[in-house]
Amino acid sequence: IPGLRQRSARIRQEVIGRIDHVLQLYKRTVVFADFNMKTSVLWVSVKPVPGICLELPAVIKFHVPEALLVSHRMPG
Repeated sequence: IPGLRQRSARIRQEVIGRIDHVLQLYKRTVVFADFNMKTSVLWVSVKPVPGICLELPAVIKFHVPEALLVSHRMPG
């Protein structure tokens, strides 16, 4: 989330709250989530559920439009 660290504490908490809301919606699928404020990176690991690697980022993007997606594609 570019520039989040430079935003006010209120804005940062609001954004983190929106992310937490989404992660709670997917709590049965999300295995691990960590937001690094220093680098403004949200790392999310999920269970192998068909379509989740497209669905979850789309929902995060809907709730946090300023978020950018960086992903890793598995070979094969």
